[in-house]
Amino acid sequence: MNGLTLEGSLADLGLNIEQIKAMDYFLNELLRWNRVHNLTAIEDTDSAINLHLIDSIVIFPILMRYLGSAARDKTQKLQLADMGSGGGLPGIPLAILQTQWSLYLIEASKKKAAFLQHVRGGLQLNNMSVMAMRVEQVAHKMAGEFDAVTARAFTRLKKLLELARPLLKPSGLVFAMKSQRSEEEIAEVSKAEWTLLEECALALPGQKVDRRLLVFQIK
Repeated sequence: MNGLTLEGSLADLGLNIEQIKAMDYFLNELLRWNRVHNLTAIEDTDSAINLHLIDSIVIFPILMRYLGSAARDKTQKLQLADMGSGGGLPGIPLAILQTQWSLYLIEASKKKAAFLQHVRGGLQLNNMSVMAMRVEQVAHKMAGEFDAVTARAFTRLKKLLELARPLLKPSGLVFAMKSQRSEEEIAEVSKAEWTLLEECALALPGQKVDRRLLVFQIK
């Protein structure tokens, strides 16, 4: 791995040295496990840095804008669910960046869930839990317990919101990461059930790919 490229990219995003070391470990393990377990289609290191890691980190300031005041309240620990976490994106980077949040990474694939547990142990991420089950099963066990849900390239937006709804507290938020313009998918969403608070265009350093973060609130 080109460590200088990773370190420089993450330092430019405001990460401290401990966070950079943790991200470096995570990315190395993702690429190492991927050679055997096919966790992600991206195998090139530079692409993994830009299209996986930084893609997940750049949403953090937006999440803090909506959840930051609660994060600063030490008496309150927000609970976030990362649906279809796959290789741990954006769940693991968020757990590294904000230790005051409790992250629940939901992943039905046993091999992917095993990887998430491996990284959790390697980084001692005590604020992160791995739920090796389907989203519907988690919703049955933990209905209405989450302040927010994140999802990256999980499923079509309407279905994503249907799955997220039972997980959320009243006025809960969904942060949906999309890789293209989303007007058609947004049009399918019930305006009686959801408010689109914001559609954020995300800029990745040195990349021309179209990345967006949609922020929805349950009515």
